[in-house]
Amino acid sequence: MNLDFLEGLAIPIPLPVLTVLIAICVFVISFLWVDRIIHFINQRSLGQRDEIIKYLELMFVDVDKEKLTKTLMIGSFGLGALFFVLFWPNVVAGLAFGAVFTLLGWNLPKHIVKYLYEKRCNNFTNQMVDAMTILSNGVRAGLSVNQSMDRVVKNLPNPISQEFRLVLSQNQVGQTIEDALSELGERIPRPDVQMFVTSVNILKETGGNMAETFQTITFTIRERQKVEKKIEALTAQGIMQGIIISCIPFILMAVFFAIDPNYIMPLFNTTLGIVALMVVLTLQIIGGLMIKKVVTIKV
Repeated sequence: MNLDFLEGLAIPIPLPVLTVLIAICVFVISFLWVDRIIHFINQRSLGQRDEIIKYLELMFVDVDKEKLTKTLMIGSFGLGALFFVLFWPNVVAGLAFGAVFTLLGWNLPKHIVKYLYEKRCNNFTNQMVDAMTILSNGVRAGLSVNQSMDRVVKNLPNPISQEFRLVLSQNQVGQTIEDALSELGERIPRPDVQMFVTSVNILKETGGNMAETFQTITFTIRERQKVEKKIEALTAQGIMQGIIISCIPFILMAVFFAIDPNYIMPLFNTTLGIVALMVVLTLQIIGGLMIKKVVTIKV
């Protein structure tokens, strides 16, 4: 079929008109989705800061909101501006790397603080075996739960002594031990801690052999830790393989740059090279997350 006659029907659209149409479409979409856009921007900016503050407060670290906001701004937009200047006059590369490092500088602190918080919770759980043993021996010797917890504070290091000290301080100013322990379970959201808090609160109301309960909790935590250590040993090879595979492209890039900079520079000073580099970085991140998901086994 001859379709040459359709060429005459095509109406060319001038560039200014096309620009105006695109601007109108963007305005309409922004107007209709303004609430969601504002909420998303707020969550990605002030929401990140508030989450960092929450984790720091859970770790008993005082922080100034204004100083934290300035630090995040300098570490994100300042870092992005620095990379933009480094790649000048290549505007495309400067904008690409500036945007990437701006996002990294804004999101990375939250993940670092969250990692430190998770590590603190794990350290607390690891100390619970010794703490439960001290509590059990104290109750058997005729001490109350509060007196036994005071022995834990005096004999064990942080973070468990810090948390138990706060529980005892809250009880001394008038808060019930049940409520103080419930807040402990909220600060340390781990199954072992929840089991300890629930057991003490129930036995406080109904009565029972608390020393035997502490021994049972100790046995349960110890067996769980054995399984976790075995899983860590079995998945250590996969974790190391993921780290090595993720680092190989960057190591090879550094080696090529040291041997012959002209061989690797097209990745940074050409549009196709920048696109290829962004694709590689995206695939590296996706691959690393997939490997992490495979080797992460929850007990």
